Amino acid sequence: MDRRPSPMGGRKPTTADLARFAGLDANALDDVLPKAGGKRLRLLIVGVNPGLWTAAVNAPFARPGNRFWPALYRAGLTDTLVDASRGLSEADERALIGAGIGITNLVGRATARADELSRAELISGADRLLGVVTELQPERVAVAGITAFRIAFGQPKAVLGKQDSSRIEGWPRGVELWVVPQPSGLNAHENVDTLAEKWRAVFSG
Repeated sequence: MDRRPSPMGGRKPTTADLARFAGLDANALDDVLPKAGGKRLRLLIVGVNPGLWTAAVNAPFARPGNRFWPALYRAGLTDTLVDASRGLSEADERALIGAGIGITNLVGRATARADELSRAELISGADRLLGVVTELQPERVAVAGITAFRIAFGQPKAVLGKQDSSRIEGWPRGVELWVVPQPSGLNAHENVDTLAEKWRAVFSG
């Protein structure tokens, strides 16, 4: 799909800029997905929802300090270390799609913290994701956030790692389902190395 340009026009957002994006748009971030008829994705990465910085620059996991892009690079999923803090470049997007990696979110509304989302929003997001996965049929899906996953999919006892997708009503057969940690700097339980290890497990599992 064609991405909207960064609303910031290539500059980093200020605190005042960020405040304008809080909860304003149910589709605050463009997905990174192949065009219709493109090759099958090896991995569809699912964030919980866009943070304010991410919404401001229209790029996934864009806030400085987020460990997502460094972890993917260290895990060998990307050939270069992506800097999305001012927006996602066309070259980086092409490289992701070329590597068979797509990115979407459970919920489109931008918030400062994922725990600002309601249970209803997360459950609705799971229904939307099921539609996307059914259409795209990626080899595997990785949801980045165990708490949101538990609520969205009604799996209160789920743990990190590969999931038993037969527990998810309507989940397409042949599509692996994984849950990895939320990569935000607010998650004190993880660092770049531990996150990279979990991303490698997704691809090798």
